[in-house]
Amino acid sequence: MFSRRLVQLPVPMFASTRHFALTTFLVTTAVSIIGCSGARAADGDANEVLMKKLAKMEQRIEMLEAELKQKQTASAEKQTSSSGKSGKSATVQGSPKDANAAAPPDQRDAPGEPGSKSKPLDAATPSPDKPILGLAPAPAAGLSIGAYGEIKFGAMQNPAANGQWQNGFDAARIVLLPTYAITDNIIFNAEIEFEHAGSGFDADDKLHGTAEIEQLWVDFKIVDQFNWRAPGIDLIPIGYYNQHHEPTQFYSVNRPELYNGLIPSTWMAGASSVYGTIADGLSYQFQVSSSIEDFGDDFGVRTDANTVPPFPTGYAAGISGLDALALSRPVKGDFRQLNDTLAYAGKLDFTPPFLPGFAGSISGYYSPNITPRGAYADTGDLLGHTAIGIFDAEFRYRVPDTGLELRGEYVHVNFSHPENLRANNDTDPFNNVGKSMFGYAGEIAYHVPLGTILNSDWEAVPFYRYTYENLQTAGFAGTDANLPTGAGQRQFHTAGLAIFPSPKLVLKATYQRVIDKTVVGALSDSFLGGVGFFF
Repeated sequence: MFSRRLVQLPVPMFASTRHFALTTFLVTTAVSIIGCSGARAADGDANEVLMKKLAKMEQRIEMLEAELKQKQTASAEKQTSSSGKSGKSATVQGSPKDANAAAPPDQRDAPGEPGSKSKPLDAATPSPDKPILGLAPAPAAGLSIGAYGEIKFGAMQNPAANGQWQNGFDAARIVLLPTYAITDNIIFNAEIEFEHAGSGFDADDKLHGTAEIEQLWVDFKIVDQFNWRAPGIDLIPIGYYNQHHEPTQFYSVNRPELYNGLIPSTWMAGASSVYGTIADGLSYQFQVSSSIEDFGDDFGVRTDANTVPPFPTGYAAGISGLDALALSRPVKGDFRQLNDTLAYAGKLDFTPPFLPGFAGSISGYYSPNITPRGAYADTGDLLGHTAIGIFDAEFRYRVPDTGLELRGEYVHVNFSHPENLRANNDTDPFNNVGKSMFGYAGEIAYHVPLGTILNSDWEAVPFYRYTYENLQTAGFAGTDANLPTGAGQRQFHTAGLAIFPSPKLVLKATYQRVIDKTVVGALSDSFLGGVGFFF
């Protein structure tokens, strides 16, 4: 009876504490019994027999404690395994923020099993790996924090200094990627980015950077075919690199040229979407978001009425024949949108099973109106509505059993009424915009194994990419002189070497030659090095 009562103590007590308490109790009891028996008998034989019985009792208690601990450990492992099957998007190794994004199926985690019930994760369950930046166990099951970032350095021509070569260094970005499985089927995801070595202007430390929430949303995983991403900040599903822009995903130091304007990467907005798998190797995403705006000026220039500054102050164009759409991204805070328009985007990703190594996508974006409230020409005339449509098609092909890799992409942007764009009505004829913009790129790369160095398998990837852009096509209209300047008609020859000590780390060197049709040329060549990581 004594031993049964002891083993019925609460299981969560620490074994060492319980053992100490039991031992103390046994010794105290033994002393009392010994004292009583000493009064009844003078010989030590009875005491010795009693001590042996107490020792056996203590040994039995220790054995029962070990059995309880073993059962508790097995139960915890079973719970961790169960939660990992239906909620593994929260602990994806190396890619927490892209779990469940509308990407090719080989890069996505499957949603929860159809018909499975959502249940809370046990915060007391220990994590089976080390998901906090890969260094320490998570304090709660389902919590994961990844990161990516890049450092850039080298020399480039400065067009504003007549093409003079200037050396530089840029701590371009560090991004934290917290993910948490609220339940097996409700996943929280965020991306917190710090750019250019700081979170603001600091004269002492020479900081000139930003801190922003680049992604913030909650996924409701319903079935493979249909899942809902609740309203939040999300990436627009256009092209591949806008959703997969980590530095280990491309080989050049800078992002591919088509994503520096024609697709304004990183292009994110207030949005909500649905996504899922249509068939094996085919997935989709459909999104509704805040529209881009033809407004490229400082945030503080917006009036309290959420309009452009009053005439004749003037304001910068958000869409131009020099920067394309780079300055047109919508604001994400404080209800400061400059129009009431919603935009619509859709994407199909495919990795056909019959063509191993091949992946691609087609995507589109449409906004019925990108003209801000109160938009005007420098003549004072009000500007009417302008709709925008964007189409993108891209592919990636790693030839099986070889190191050869091919990539290609085409982007086309169309405007319904370019005569209403601010760039065509700002008395600056050098940034005019035609009826459309377009660009295309082709890339060839070869993967060369370097063997095992410093306990990891290294790989070198030499590459070459050709890109052409035309941001000033025919169809100019408005109050400005309607003549292309040639600055928006560009060619990029980009070649370099990317070395991967690990799939999570890359060392890069890139030379880029830029050509346009201006009289003096682009004067924008560069030779850059970089270090990038993503884990």
